[in-house]
Amino acid sequence: VAQLCVCDLSVAQCDVNCCCDPDCSAADFSLFTTCSVPIVTGDSRLCSQKAAVYSLDVEVNPPERIFKLIDQVNPSVFCIYATNYKKALSFSSPEMPTPENFDQLLKRFGSATFSAEPDSWNMNTDAQNPSDANKTYRYEYGVPIQTADAFLRLPSPVVSSWCSDANPAGFLVNQATKCTRSVSVEECGNIQAVSMLFYINSSILAVPKSSQMVNITVQSIVVQSLNGMRTLLNGTDVLRLPVILDELCINVVLGVSYHITYTDAGEIIEAAASFVLGAINQEALSVQQSFEISFTQVNTKPVPLSGNPGYVVGLPVRAGFRPQGYPFPVEFLFAALSTNKYSQLTILQSTSSQDCLAAQGARTPILFGYNMISGCKLRITAAMECQPLTQTLLDLLKGQSFPEYVASFGNSQAQDVLDWVPITHLQVSEQRIYNTFQSLCQIPVSLEIEVKWTKYGSLVNPQARIVNVTATIATTTLKQLPSGRERTIPVRSSVVFTDLSPPAEPGYRAWPTINAKLPFDFFFPFV
Repeated sequence: VAQLCVCDLSVAQCDVNCCCDPDCSAADFSLFTTCSVPIVTGDSRLCSQKAAVYSLDVEVNPPERIFKLIDQVNPSVFCIYATNYKKALSFSSPEMPTPENFDQLLKRFGSATFSAEPDSWNMNTDAQNPSDANKTYRYEYGVPIQTADAFLRLPSPVVSSWCSDANPAGFLVNQATKCTRSVSVEECGNIQAVSMLFYINSSILAVPKSSQMVNITVQSIVVQSLNGMRTLLNGTDVLRLPVILDELCINVVLGVSYHITYTDAGEIIEAAASFVLGAINQEALSVQQSFEISFTQVNTKPVPLSGNPGYVVGLPVRAGFRPQGYPFPVEFLFAALSTNKYSQLTILQSTSSQDCLAAQGARTPILFGYNMISGCKLRITAAMECQPLTQTLLDLLKGQSFPEYVASFGNSQAQDVLDWVPITHLQVSEQRIYNTFQSLCQIPVSLEIEVKWTKYGSLVNPQARIVNVTATIATTTLKQLPSGRERTIPVRSSVVFTDLSPPAEPGYRAWPTINAKLPFDFFFPFV
């Protein structure tokens, strides 16, 4: 690093404020005002490396350049200890395309994904290594889903928008692609990629290198007309193949959506496909297709996450409640809210009329990191009774089913009991604002929710974690109004996020988290 200089742009000349330029003399350094490149390092992913530090000593006359060579420590939890793959330290000379090798290069690198070692993907499941006879196989994240003939295809665009069928679907990798397919009415019956059979005719291997097969079933079929109107068909047991009818080719596949069900042991147990079929006319030279794949673990319901693992600013705060019968069973500790489809923490949603009675049932999710305030006005008459009025205001502020727990992380699972933070409920009383009633009535007028969170994990990539949630109901004292009188009181909801993270100290290194996971390609191209 002492010989590297990224600001040395002129040959045999001193570059201004380039403190590492070997062409600069002491007289040149005395005229510098700053060092444009104060530190030069190698790969930032290394755990420890040399660093060249440049600075100017302006207290002496004339000013002098100061050079230091120091050992720099990477504060990241995950870093590369040694560069043991020397080939990755330099670029290899690429093979130039020629008329002789063009087809071979296109076959190897033309798909959306390819392997640096193409021979390593041997999909022949019959020829097993004798040493692997007793090995238990399972799908892992990103591994191509194997089928009886190759792998589950998820067509995608390559260089242009045209579809390539060589893109394998990776296990637990949710994907959505769109691409263009060349078609014609005369040949539509002979084009495999526009037929339903092309996407369901090959069974999926339950686990890699096994003989257990999982058939792909048809979950639903939607027919789209030429003007874009869609109709859901009742029966899915009939295979609808492309046919020519009145100068139209019908039953052309416009979209395929795979849904894979798996176990926690990495085994695929179900596979379903939903189709969108359409028609093309004589003028059509191409058709746009869309493809999607999603995964669900067996005996679980898919719930949208708000981060992985820490919360992402702008995504909903996840919440739940403790059902009857706790502590048994534990696996159902945090069930979805009956009135909240996605188990989110919500507050009152303001309306244009500002009428509290009209706003009943209107809720908006609390988004992580966003301070929010909403409210309405309630008109009180002499005919209103205290108890029903109090319950109406509570339902207005808290909703029909206010959660008891909040997920500490954006990806907290229901079975991880320690990943859920109980909501603390407080009640305070405001000053008496009316004194014209004969009997006192305590009614709630505001709900203030404070979410305390902190940064968790590595300083390089901290994760947002909720540590405390407090819901404070403020009440006010009212007396019954005389007959014929009415008053209007404001009702308010608010949310405040408070960061409890201590300031990072120089040289401080966070402890590694137990459940931290590396991206599967973190060390690429190192071994």
